[in-house]
Amino acid sequence: MMYNDLVNGNKKLAVIGLGYVGLPIALEFAKKISVIGFDIKPERIEMMKNKIDPSKELTEEEFEGCDIQFTSTLEDLKEASFYIVAVPTPIDVHKKPDLRPVLSATETVGKVLSEGDYVVYESTVYPGCTEEDCIPLLSKISGLKYMEQYKVGFSPERINPGDREHTLTRITKVTSGCDEESAEEIAKTYELVIEAGVHRASSIKVAEAAKIIENTQRDINIAFMNELSMIFNKMEINTYEVLEAAGTKWNFLRFSPGLVGGHCIGVDPYYLTYKSAKFGHHAQIINAGRGINDGMGAYVARQVTLKLSSTFPNLKECRVLVMGATFKENVSDIRNSKVADVIAELKEFGVHVDVVDPHASPSEILDEYGFELSPSINGLYHAVIVAVNHQEYTKLDEEYFRSITHPGAIFADLKGIFRNNISSMKYWSL
Repeated sequence: MMYNDLVNGNKKLAVIGLGYVGLPIALEFAKKISVIGFDIKPERIEMMKNKIDPSKELTEEEFEGCDIQFTSTLEDLKEASFYIVAVPTPIDVHKKPDLRPVLSATETVGKVLSEGDYVVYESTVYPGCTEEDCIPLLSKISGLKYMEQYKVGFSPERINPGDREHTLTRITKVTSGCDEESAEEIAKTYELVIEAGVHRASSIKVAEAAKIIENTQRDINIAFMNELSMIFNKMEINTYEVLEAAGTKWNFLRFSPGLVGGHCIGVDPYYLTYKSAKFGHHAQIINAGRGINDGMGAYVARQVTLKLSSTFPNLKECRVLVMGATFKENVSDIRNSKVADVIAELKEFGVHVDVVDPHASPSEILDEYGFELSPSINGLYHAVIVAVNHQEYTKLDEEYFRSITHPGAIFADLKGIFRNNISSMKYWSL
């Protein structure tokens, strides 16, 4: 049996894709069994060999005591029998699923797959993708018969970047398999490392669907908060004060307005709407939520420039400081950051924009979005936008912000973290 062979050291587990999802999984398993960590980028492999997490999520100590071989060589993968695919599933410029990373990883596994092996996908996809897109490719490349000669499962990732409380082992894991035997073997394998326990889904499609609606649900709820923010802004009511009051009821759902980016909440709903359209269903609520959230960057920029122009009529002489460029607080990940939309829209109005971020890579920002991070805060600004509530920013006070701004400057606090602490600047939040 696969589980027994892994535990007894007769077989190895491999993780394909060592990003913010794959690396923690690989290291946790490597504390229990023998693991091969595979990534297509040799430079990332060298970093991990030196106990450095390229995603800056894990410490050097978390590499200790792990039986793991890091490699970018296909030949090394042949030693494994249980493969976990944990690569990104982005969208393209048309907001359609981009399956190239997961299909490329599938091709890689197909080249080394042997009879009796298991393949488990963790990459977030639409229901049916594993069986309709990935498995036929595995069979074609390996020459093996699905179910008879190899087994497949799906266990969606639930890692929350930057969250040191809800870590991999502390979050219930959903698992599934292509038949009863594989479902049990896969569940038992994950139970080696998941302290919170495992939920056995009835099928691969159920597991795929469970993951896709987790982030879609959050997206819709945040979109509702963003629309409320627009409404209350017109009424000159502080949204956070409204939410604070409403939150005193026991069953009120606690969500907040904000920029919705990243590689999960801002992406996954498009996988579901894409698949639903294949069945002739237009997902009205999901698409409406996406429309609201995708437009929030431009909305923020318009509100700031509107307030700027009331005090400083010549916008082209205005300097705006944007604090934070990553997709969320206390992480280095810039993928699908909606702060970039704020910056692009501000520049359309002709204002000068400086951007700072203590976590983002200047070279990655330049490559991805075409603007440079400022090495330091220079001169006086007409507006400050705290776009990402990094820990470093939460320690600042009004005296500091006044020291870097002109009298009458606008202070835009997108997450409301400075509410009731700014009194002498023109304060605005979502």
